[in-house]
Amino acid sequence: MKAVQFEGHGGTEVIDYAAFPDPEPARNEVLIDVKAGALNHLDVWTRRGLPGLSLDMPHIPGSDGAGEVLEVGEDVTRFESGDRVALSAGVSCGKCEFCRHGQHSMCVKYHVIGEHVRGIHSELAVMPEDNLLRVPEGVSWETAAAAPLVFQTAWRMLLTRGDVRPGEKVLVLGASGGVGHAAVQIADYAGATVYATGSSEEKLDHARELGADYAINYEDDDFVQQIRDLTDKRGVDVIVDHVGAATWQDSLKSLAKGGRILTCGATTGGNPETDINRIFWNQLSVIGSTMASHGEADDALELVWDGTFEPAIRDVLPMSETARAHEMLENRDGFGKVVVKPDSEL
Repeated sequence: MKAVQFEGHGGTEVIDYAAFPDPEPARNEVLIDVKAGALNHLDVWTRRGLPGLSLDMPHIPGSDGAGEVLEVGEDVTRFESGDRVALSAGVSCGKCEFCRHGQHSMCVKYHVIGEHVRGIHSELAVMPEDNLLRVPEGVSWETAAAAPLVFQTAWRMLLTRGDVRPGEKVLVLGASGGVGHAAVQIADYAGATVYATGSSEEKLDHARELGADYAINYEDDDFVQQIRDLTDKRGVDVIVDHVGAATWQDSLKSLAKGGRILTCGATTGGNPETDINRIFWNQLSVIGSTMASHGEADDALELVWDGTFEPAIRDVLPMSETARAHEMLENRDGFGKVVVKPDSEL
């Protein structure tokens, strides 16, 4: 088969699309004819290299993908040949105290397919049965590939961890990205008043179409001042900040008393200065969130499959052009997800 792969960490020049041995399913695994994959910033970080991350090389990236079942291992009961499936990339042990309480993304052995182990950006892939979601007929392969990671992540972050309630004010930073555009839709679905930031009017128009009530161009305006003006100096109840160091202090300034800042990542750096005085005086909560439980993933994706939520797709490229897809993410080009398809599917 052909697979996206790299032999070592580095820039986009390390990415290749080349032959790789065909995989065979183990007892609890499913062999998938991959129809489409999608990129996340996680793919960029994995390619660059992360502290403590040790990979078997060559590494196949990809934490989002979808396709048709070709073969199943002898212990697989949920799927059979011909089924349409999408990957849910978080792997949990099923045995620890957190898994036994349904908190799969808090598993003591938690890891992510495509980041810690080989992913799905290849013509064929074998994946554990527990990591597959059934995709209904009528849902495009591009949608099935683009949605799972970001929508399950935003769902858990906003509704389970953040406990967003109707009438609350929610600010989503970086609303044009994968998690950001999912968070806008989920906050709107929850009945919140949604504020979104973006770097261009085109991106802000997309955010408005997906449910943002107010859109702020952070290239032209100070979003802290804009939030003060729009909320009569009160601030917002909840901020989704997966940007990190570049926005952290301003996020704290934008919260109302008793507000919550939700984070599932830090694209500009994970060690920002933080104003502890503001946190304790205004009684703010800093809440982390990672991926989702199996049930949360099911709940979020059901609303994608039925059309309630819509993953925005900025481009569809052949897997042989994955390096260009990485560059699009790094340069913040466009709105939504970049989909890659095996060259043989185009």
